[in-house]
Amino acid sequence: MAHIQATVATDPTAKWVFIADQLNTHKSASLVKCVAELCGIEAPLGEKGQSGILENMASRADFLQCTEHRIRFVYTPKHCSWLNQVEIWFGILSRRLLKRGSFPSIKALNQRIQAFIAFFNETLAKPFRWTYIGKPLLV
Repeated sequence: MAHIQATVATDPTAKWVFIADQLNTHKSASLVKCVAELCGIEAPLGEKGQSGILENMASRADFLQCTEHRIRFVYTPKHCSWLNQVEIWFGILSRRLLKRGSFPSIKALNQRIQAFIAFFNETLAKPFRWTYIGKPLLV
């Protein structure tokens, strides 16, 4: 929720589309309330687990996906983490830096991550090559 609020605050009147996976926190009652407030929606939302938009995750997802709202969500299909570019990036970071890493402090960890990002961007970064015939994603 804090990320959504901070992002929307950068351009409070713009239309926003957030792409998210199917994690339950991306369909939470608090997120629905936040989006309703940011969109100026004053209609009753109901009660979580009981009625209205807040009744269950499906009703909350329907609200969050509504194309008429200025702020809306698009959800990636279930079990498709390969569609999530951030997941791919964290996989690379984990395999190449964190997996067998030893860091004496949080500051050292932060410095190593920042150095890896700079190195990756200068030498390794390139568009992901997508395949659609069942082959793994090539980096």
